[in-house]
Amino acid sequence: MGERDSEHVETRPSAKQIKRWRRYLADERAEAALYRELARSRSGQERDILLKLAAAESRHEEYWRDKLGDEVGMPIAPGLGTRFKAWLARRFGWIVVLAMMQNAETRTPYLDDDDASDQIAADERIHAEVVRGLAARGRERMSGGFRAAVFGANDGLVSNLALVLGVLGTGLPSGVVLATGISGLLAGALSMAAGEYISVRSQAELVEASEPSDDASAALPALDVDANELALVYRARGMGEEAAEERARETLAAVKRRSGGATGAFPGAGRRGGEDAPADGAFVAAASSFCCFASGALLPVLPFAFGASTGLGAVVACVVVALALACTGALTGVLSGKPPLRRALRQLAVGLGAALVTWAIGLAFGQVAG
Repeated sequence: MGERDSEHVETRPSAKQIKRWRRYLADERAEAALYRELARSRSGQERDILLKLAAAESRHEEYWRDKLGDEVGMPIAPGLGTRFKAWLARRFGWIVVLAMMQNAETRTPYLDDDDASDQIAADERIHAEVVRGLAARGRERMSGGFRAAVFGANDGLVSNLALVLGVLGTGLPSGVVLATGISGLLAGALSMAAGEYISVRSQAELVEASEPSDDASAALPALDVDANELALVYRARGMGEEAAEERARETLAAVKRRSGGATGAFPGAGRRGGEDAPADGAFVAAASSFCCFASGALLPVLPFAFGASTGLGAVVACVVVALALACTGALTGVLSGKPPLRRALRQLAVGLGAALVTWAIGLAFGQVAG
């Protein structure tokens, strides 16, 4: 039993303690239900881990129920943060909620509460690491697509707002600003799409060029058992000398027995990056990049598309883009397990700062040219 447990005195808890314990009880009950809800959308090991976390939260619920005794009272609603995470789980999937749960488990109030046992406080720290691991697995799956989507939208927002404000700074009419903004949208989106297509195709070709040749695997049955360089293949791919020699002997023995065959004899054999990936994977990536950039780049030109004057259009464009940048920054913060407000403010500062610099340059150019 921890030190804090031994210091507890069997006295009637105060009204303040009862209120706090009831809140803990409600939060633990809600978090257990949240983990079970998340487990419903997963399978295999992830489902098992989430269900075990739910069981642990139920164990904590029983701890506070026992401490309250006859003071349990009627169930109360959990905290706003817990209810918000439950709402997100039902609508946006598990990765967003896990990222938020990671922060919640890390900032547990039990660490500073003498009424919580050392064990329950330690449990929450371990839970934070479990959730961190699950969130990391989810981020790995979505990192490529999410990164491309966020970067594409941000590029569109910032670059086209900067372009629009730069043209406005020169004093040109709103019709010219609209045409310039649409041109910037198309040019930027096409450039992003082309770059993404080349990147995906090059990556697939690079992976394919690094994989073992099927011709080499087919040559295994003809190798001299006592004089061959098969072990060098494994050493060239990162194995130690002894491990490579042992692997070579096993491979040749399997070939001789005709039980292992030649397929898959080399590290990575039988996997073709270019074949595993869909034939249109590069086109899908290019189309996604085009849409993400265009969706961001469209916002700064919308006011002018609806006939706004240069002054009103500039204000509306800045406000709309600022809100969009704050949302993408906050979302990035949530998914990375960092404070969303700080990430939103950083996104705002960088994006609006770049646009302001371009506007100032356009203003200076307009005065010089005028």
